[in-house]
Amino acid sequence: MRILLCTAAFMLAASPVQAIPNSAPQPLPIVDTIPAARDVAYPGTIRLDVDASDTRQGVMRVREVIPVASSGTMTFLLPKWLPGHHGPDGAIDKIAGLEFFANGQKLNWRRDPVEVFGFQVDVPPGASTVEARFSFLSATQPNQGRIVVTPDIVNVQWESVSLYPAGYYTRRIPVAASLTVPQGWQAATALRPAGGATAAGNRVAYGEVSYETLVDSPVMAGRYLRKDDLGHNVTLNSLAEDPKELKIPADVLAKHRNMVDQAIKTFGARHFDHYDFLNAVSENIGGIGLEHHRSTEISTDPGYFTDYKNHLLDRNVFPHEFTHSWDGKFRRPADQVVPDYRTPLRNSLLWVYEGQTQFWGYVLEARSGMSSKEDVLAGIARAAAGLDNMRGRLWRPLLDTTNDPIVQNRQAEPWGNFQRNEDYYNEGMMIWIEADAIIRQGTGNKRGMDDFARAFFGVRDGDWGELPYTREDVVRTLQSIYPYNWAGFIHGRVDIPTAKPPLSGFTRSGYELRYTDEPTASSVARAKLGGYDDFIYSLGFNVAKGRITTVQWGSPAFDAGLKIGDEIIAVADRTYSGDRLKTAVTDAKNGQPIHLTVKSGDYVRTIDLKYTGGLRYPRFVKVGKGKGPLDLLLEPR
Repeated sequence: MRILLCTAAFMLAASPVQAIPNSAPQPLPIVDTIPAARDVAYPGTIRLDVDASDTRQGVMRVREVIPVASSGTMTFLLPKWLPGHHGPDGAIDKIAGLEFFANGQKLNWRRDPVEVFGFQVDVPPGASTVEARFSFLSATQPNQGRIVVTPDIVNVQWESVSLYPAGYYTRRIPVAASLTVPQGWQAATALRPAGGATAAGNRVAYGEVSYETLVDSPVMAGRYLRKDDLGHNVTLNSLAEDPKELKIPADVLAKHRNMVDQAIKTFGARHFDHYDFLNAVSENIGGIGLEHHRSTEISTDPGYFTDYKNHLLDRNVFPHEFTHSWDGKFRRPADQVVPDYRTPLRNSLLWVYEGQTQFWGYVLEARSGMSSKEDVLAGIARAAAGLDNMRGRLWRPLLDTTNDPIVQNRQAEPWGNFQRNEDYYNEGMMIWIEADAIIRQGTGNKRGMDDFARAFFGVRDGDWGELPYTREDVVRTLQSIYPYNWAGFIHGRVDIPTAKPPLSGFTRSGYELRYTDEPTASSVARAKLGGYDDFIYSLGFNVAKGRITTVQWGSPAFDAGLKIGDEIIAVADRTYSGDRLKTAVTDAKNGQPIHLTVKSGDYVRTIDLKYTGGLRYPRFVKVGKGKGPLDLLLEPR
């Protein structure tokens, strides 16, 4: 019996088992239930009340009354794709306590299963309005996001504290907003109080505008606020946590007035009825430099006004963001003209939108005297050197970097100069410096990019709507300024990978990018601001308090196996310091290796960096005679 059972078991195990086919389910279709935006007027005006008086815990409380025309399911959206961010950066994660009411009754809501920025509500019969109540929870630590509330300053961005009804162009939805701030505070914004009235107590009611204009008109409010007239109906609103920061020397204020004047002269028109710079002089409010059509959100470090000479890097943000009123807001890439804040932005022309704004930002910084010509050239040289050592350019064209606000979203990268990031800013700038040199040389300095600025951005004086453009419009305007193969010029610099950045604008102007053993003031300021020791163009890394923060792909540091996060414990037989490593780099010019002790996690090792090139910092050196195109470009008008 035992033999028979074993035999049967063996035969059963050996017999082929009938194969069961793997499951192959069909995916459920994605059904978009949110109505498409239509270019029709919304039936009624939204009443939005935001209480931003809780500066201790950073909680803004929102009450929004939205007119409705009929019963049935409605979807209310929080803005997702934000202009100026170039990506889906809406603060959906900061919304809490959401409730809806109608006819005195609380309504149930459900999040749209596909579009998580959308909330569906069944409006009951007879309801004329739906009321939404919720809180916006500002980050209280930098690792939670940008801090927009401090005990002394509040930055209210309307897109974070409001919903809008789906199915309508945002420019066709009227809104009347009010803002409550702590008692005694003042607010600054491109919005104006309703009927021209001033704020009542600590609450200000603003006049009716479209939802698009509201989102484009942030508020900065604070305990201490100073307003200065910069001319041309432009106001500099400065807020600070210490009133001493608002004692602006007359010569510093004059530089900002000059910048506004130079911009108006350059573009030849204004595309705003009034304009407000909103500048928070603070180390506690989250850093920002964001353009709007009639205003700009800026944060500068304490001492920006009172110690202006030592705040070189803060200066450029003013002319850069001001330029956006013309480039990016009035003249807007056609693929960035969208009906609402749910529609994805397409960034194919950011090398114009941001690249030419970067160009004009530096030009206006020099023309106005906000910085010296030498300091401006030093800043451009740093940008050029970064692109000159960019390994990622061998595989990735400039055009593809315009997707980085969506792909990379300014997150930290392990190998930034091999991955590339938002190079359309600085490489775009260099394209336009080259274009200016070509035009000037071809016309005997009779024409340049100033003529393009007036022809492209300076049209329709007083119009602060939107005038879309395509790449073909850019080429056509360039062609009208100076006949040239501009389509081929752009294609060769934007659409295909290139081994080197477009440096021709500098060489045509008699400048040469060189590396010397002494840093420029711009390099020193940037390293001081970042708190690092700069060896990026020598050993191929930067070091902050001994820890490596950046490694260049293909550099001596890369070849030695170093990466971001490694810690340099010692240089030779001494503990790490920036000065000791600089001395070692200089001494290594005679051929001896640089001996480092490095800690990586729990592992410690010693390495010998083989490098004999000495310290290297970029700068432009004038090798030509006389004034070249770049010299003429930077002269005040």
